[in-house]
Amino acid sequence: MDKKMWAIGFQEHLPIDDENSLFKFEMDVPTPKNHDLLVEVEAVSVNPVDIAVRRGTEKLTNPKVIGWDAVGTVISKGSETTLFEVGDRVFYAGSFKRSGSDSQYQLVDERIVGHAPKKISTAEAAAMPLTSLTAWEALFEQLALSPDGVSENTDKSILIINGAGGVGSIATQLAHKAGLHVIASASRPETIQWCLDHGADQTVNHRRNLVDEVHNLGYQNVDYILELNNVDAHWDEMVELIKPSGHICSITQNHQPVDLKALKQKRVTFAWEWMYTKSFFETSDMVSQHEILEKVSKMLDNGALVSTLTQQLSPVNVENLKKAHELVESGHMMGKVVITQNGNGKTKALNKY
Repeated sequence: MDKKMWAIGFQEHLPIDDENSLFKFEMDVPTPKNHDLLVEVEAVSVNPVDIAVRRGTEKLTNPKVIGWDAVGTVISKGSETTLFEVGDRVFYAGSFKRSGSDSQYQLVDERIVGHAPKKISTAEAAAMPLTSLTAWEALFEQLALSPDGVSENTDKSILIINGAGGVGSIATQLAHKAGLHVIASASRPETIQWCLDHGADQTVNHRRNLVDEVHNLGYQNVDYILELNNVDAHWDEMVELIKPSGHICSITQNHQPVDLKALKQKRVTFAWEWMYTKSFFETSDMVSQHEILEKVSKMLDNGALVSTLTQQLSPVNVENLKKAHELVESGHMMGKVVITQNGNGKTKALNKY
């Protein structure tokens, strides 16, 4: 194997159409140690976190490689690995502290990696790790729902704010499978249909007053709320809509103080979800992300989950990564955009739930 590899990164925040906003360079091929896998990357996806990190970084001395979704093949591994063998095809969302997937090879801890699904395309698989992990942890860890508790969840309702986004597209499917009545927010005809196709029972418009929207559906309150859009903008609505002893989870960053006192009288539980927490702090339950991805892989193969891939570009190069960043930056993406090393660039038809 070559001692050098190509990578694509950035050194300062520049408009995505700037020549130097993303650029290709060479770096040393890393050596796997301990629990590491060295993966030859076959496909990557672009998520809002890619945009946030590229926008929010001061000028760097050395280029930074981002990318938090990948499918690839294990080509070597560290001495403490037990879950994978050389030659295994894998998928993962990586770590916030390590070099990203926009590169020829990548090191990733096996405890946050799953075996790639076998019955869907590489691009369809690459769309799934980050959003699936986030949705799964938000629903079944932070909101404490049971993924297999259909009977106990039958009379429970959940409001998913931004149901057509990357995480929302998975959360609607998982919540539906778990037996909840799913109300998803969307504001355009195509996003409304997307939510319904992916498991939402009803939709509301998050560009209007969500309290009125939910009440107009015949619900005074909901048991659970998963906030995936703007916690500041929706906080007061969530406080009013959540049932006593209900649960709220958010993945978005607040830019003003969150008034937790407003939840006290209802005895509401509020939780943050950050998919990178386990790998960032190397928590004792870090291997749970491997276990989640193994479940997600099986669900994708047996049709219990459908990939949220909507656009596919190839190959992985600066031009296509910039196109993908532009799509995500637009704020109008449904589902996910993936860049593959092989295959002809195309726009996929929307998957039906």
